[in-house]
Amino acid sequence: MKRLPFSVRFCGVLLSSCLAAGAYAEPPKGDTDKQASPKKASTQASKPSAARLDPNAKTKLDHSGEPRKGKASFYADYFAGRKMADGTPMNPNSNVAASRTLPLGTKAEVTNLDNGKTEVVEIRDRGPYIDGRIVDVSPKVAKKLDMDEKGIAPVVVTPIEVPQPDGSVKFGAASSGDEKIANR
Repeated sequence: MKRLPFSVRFCGVLLSSCLAAGAYAEPPKGDTDKQASPKKASTQASKPSAARLDPNAKTKLDHSGEPRKGKASFYADYFAGRKMADGTPMNPNSNVAASRTLPLGTKAEVTNLDNGKTEVVEIRDRGPYIDGRIVDVSPKVAKKLDMDEKGIAPVVVTPIEVPQPDGSVKFGAASSGDEKIANR
């Protein structure tokens, strides 16, 4: 029996490897947000997936202290203990949050626009990377804002203290007038 040339054998091996890898590849996933839970998976599968943002894209930090409206989501249990952008482990029982645009160390009020409930958080992580979302809060904060059942809520994020590039702190829209006067 005549042996096939090396290039033909190589192409055959390469093709069969690609086919085998495709057979074991996971199917594309729908909207797998941080707050998704197994009991909600069946309803999420029928919804169109949200636009994902590139976590490696450079985002300009907002040092203005002005409020912003958008949607909030919350960290899933999966993220408990994982390192956040500031290097500390994510504690689900703390008042921490993630923002793409607010500087790390910013203290801000997060107000649920559906019910008016407000909580103060400290920005210690980056995210969320879903279009339209401006903040991810810890499960403790989500429960206090009464958004833990729906998973997402319309919010306004109003900075209280915003660290500046020069090391100073700018008081934001949510800080009291006494603080602004005392630190002029």
